[in-house]
Amino acid sequence: MSLSNNKPSLYTSFSPALLNLYDISNSVVVIIDVLRATSTIATALFNGAKEIIPVDSVDECIRIGKQMNAITAGERDGKVAEGLQYGNSPFEYPESFIAGKTLVLTTTNGTKLLHMALAKGANEIITGAFANIDAVCDYLVKTGKPVLLACAAWKDRINIEDTLFAGAVINKIKNHFDINCDGSKIAACLLNEAENDLYGFMKTNQATHFQRLTNFGLEKDIKHCLTNNTAPVLPIYQQGKLVRLNNNI
Repeated sequence: MSLSNNKPSLYTSFSPALLNLYDISNSVVVIIDVLRATSTIATALFNGAKEIIPVDSVDECIRIGKQMNAITAGERDGKVAEGLQYGNSPFEYPESFIAGKTLVLTTTNGTKLLHMALAKGANEIITGAFANIDAVCDYLVKTGKPVLLACAAWKDRINIEDTLFAGAVINKIKNHFDINCDGSKIAACLLNEAENDLYGFMKTNQATHFQRLTNFGLEKDIKHCLTNNTAPVLPIYQQGKLVRLNNNI
């Protein structure tokens, strides 16, 4: 990703299936899985989790959890995965439960994409959601590096909520970046249409993951995950773990 007009570049990938199109070796990769992995990651770290270990399989989650005597959590297809202790809802990780503990997490889309980015050579990965949008934006502007907004989507299929978050980030930081990317422009246009009522926009347009989680009675989760700055921390991937950035500076 090149520099233009002395500004770093910013690209948006709508799906893990498109990740191969981008050179991310010198970029900050923002993993986006609004419903619900990256919302839960921010919430758990904000509420005092020591660290979160993202893994891409249930078996690995169980193995590491036993090895470290850690909490094992995650989902497949929106439901708690068999063999795991907890799910992927931000409401499952209040401070009274999670403070000081290690969480091993696997999800259908978000943790899988993080490992794909690692395999492709990413050397700086953070996670983003509406829950920590300002922390994400502040970090991207401060670091001044090229950025890839990487949407976890749903089993490689583009989804609305991750695209909306990418658009929200772009609208906040666009003056600091060179954006020569139709994906980013599409995301910004979608956000402009939806920003007055994200939940209503998702509902009216019958967003697929909205429908999926609603069928499980998780409207409260959806509304929470579409709310700005409920967990204003910056999760960053370091040595196999997601940690809160200000614990390490």
